[in-house]
Amino acid sequence: MMMKKQFLEIGKIVTTHGIAGEVRVQAWCDTNDFLTEFAVLYFDKGKTPLRIERARTHKNIVILKIKGIDDMNTAQTLRNRVLYVNRDDIELEENTYFIQDLIGCHVVDYEDPQKEYGVLVEVSQTGANDVYHIKDEAGKIVLIPAIPDVIRMTDVDSQRMEITPLKGLFDDED
Repeated sequence: MMMKKQFLEIGKIVTTHGIAGEVRVQAWCDTNDFLTEFAVLYFDKGKTPLRIERARTHKNIVILKIKGIDDMNTAQTLRNRVLYVNRDDIELEENTYFIQDLIGCHVVDYEDPQKEYGVLVEVSQTGANDVYHIKDEAGKIVLIPAIPDVIRMTDVDSQRMEITPLKGLFDDED
């Protein structure tokens, strides 16, 4: 069983904002607002905590004020640093998962769990619903929509997903 990462990448500092030490962050989460909810973020894969004094969305980015970073020159040294969030600080809604926890899940048939379709290798976020990329033993990728009619059970702890495929998705003979 895979250990889930305790600290998750949530965004990257792209440049400074103004002269008071604020930084502009490209958010790597579903919404920019999500990134503004944390009082503490981290550098160095979780080793270095950062106290966040202020956070707000501005157009398509997030503006952060990190405690102790009070001028543009110091803020400039943080460019291209990746920000992390502690998994324990996040409350996910039911049936909501971190993409990196889904990667590697074995995808099997809901009605015939012996029938394995492959491994989830990538998630595309299309807007309407996510799309899961399932790679079979032959290396072929099949795309499945992440909708309740298809995804019947997800257990990231045991890296298992049960699906009811849409007709024709995996049936080559039709």
